[in-house]
Amino acid sequence: MMKMIGVILFGYFMTYVWADGVADVVLSCALVEQGVGLGGMGGGSLFTQTPATLVLRDVTVASDESLETLTSFTPPSIPDPNAILFEAKVTSPEIPNANVLLHADCNDQEVMCEISRYSSHGSQESSEPAYFMVSINVEGVDFSTSLILQTLTLERDHSTLIQNKLNLPLSRTGTLLTEVVFLVFSPVRSLSAPLRGDVLLNCGFKQQEIPLAQQVDIEWRLQHRGKGQKVLEMKTQLDDIEGSTVVHAERRGSSMDAQVVGEGNTSLTLTKLKVRDEGTYICTVSIGLFRAQQVIQLHVTQPPHVSLLEEKLVLKTSPQTLSCHCSKYYPLDAQMEWLFLSPTDTEPTVFKDQGSLSSHRQHGDGSYSLSSQLTVPSNISPGTKIICKASHPALDAPVSVSVLVESPEPDSYWWVLGFLVISVLFFYNVIG
Repeated sequence: MMKMIGVILFGYFMTYVWADGVADVVLSCALVEQGVGLGGMGGGSLFTQTPATLVLRDVTVASDESLETLTSFTPPSIPDPNAILFEAKVTSPEIPNANVLLHADCNDQEVMCEISRYSSHGSQESSEPAYFMVSINVEGVDFSTSLILQTLTLERDHSTLIQNKLNLPLSRTGTLLTEVVFLVFSPVRSLSAPLRGDVLLNCGFKQQEIPLAQQVDIEWRLQHRGKGQKVLEMKTQLDDIEGSTVVHAERRGSSMDAQVVGEGNTSLTLTKLKVRDEGTYICTVSIGLFRAQQVIQLHVTQPPHVSLLEEKLVLKTSPQTLSCHCSKYYPLDAQMEWLFLSPTDTEPTVFKDQGSLSSHRQHGDGSYSLSSQLTVPSNISPGTKIICKASHPALDAPVSVSVLVESPEPDSYWWVLGFLVISVLFFYNVIG
């Protein structure tokens, strides 16, 4: 069982270096340690921060990438035991989609790098080899990975430098040498799926060529509005022993393909999505002594159906009411607006009086409906188009429905006039 020791690195800047077909990605970080005796009755911060650097060695560069703008990383000429400089070899296993890191700085995308020191249950923090969990996310990009680093064994002598904060031996160039032994990744950090539809939540893992262990444990959990629940749990063997897979699904319609777990695929399928399926999904993969996870945000959406109750609007001497319905949408954020387009205009105009809105009505499947009523003035010009426009996050663009204001039909006018004349004559005869 791995436990987290309170050491965290937050990445905020990056540069690049290059070699033959590979690049070294350099992250400037801050080492954050939990303070002892701080933040109590006497006040003060709970954490202390120290500048640190993380170098990812030998990140594969695509053949069509230009290396001309990449500058070489040069270790400090005089090793400093106070400097915190991690050097991690990432060739086996490779970090999936690591090329994203090569462009983040040029695209002004913030890279968040968190490092937490791990130790096996019951072992001492200063024991060797030491292990570190590294979580890397890139702002605005579907890139997320959690790496477990293992320190490399160094031959010590009287000249070996020891890192003062981490109490670990440094290389001749003053770096803390490590290698990636295990990683869990997801190509998607957030996605949307339709209500009553299906979705695939992508998650996977990689390890070194020599397996850390044969048994792999995968757990998917859902966290939403402060409540957590298990979705699916699987235990299987990498050597594909028949009958070795055990699956326990808490959520009906959730599944994983045990046949591809050996290839590092731990993705989860959910069918017939409901509103309650929305939330934060945590994919946790455990193998041997190591355990890492990825977090994926799932948004359930349903675009509204927009309709007008009235099919046509014939002009009358008194004001009339139009009703527009926005139905069966999710989430709640729906907006409705009334506009009109006169025969002489090219662009619609917003009605000053937007009428009245009903309260949101929630249906059994969790979706919502909303209605709006507009009082149309009697002096509106025939040929005017009255528009009801609805906006919603599930729509790529607002949806509009409209009705055309029509003039009264001549026949109906004369019929009404004749009816009035006959009525007047009738009452005149009765009175007379």
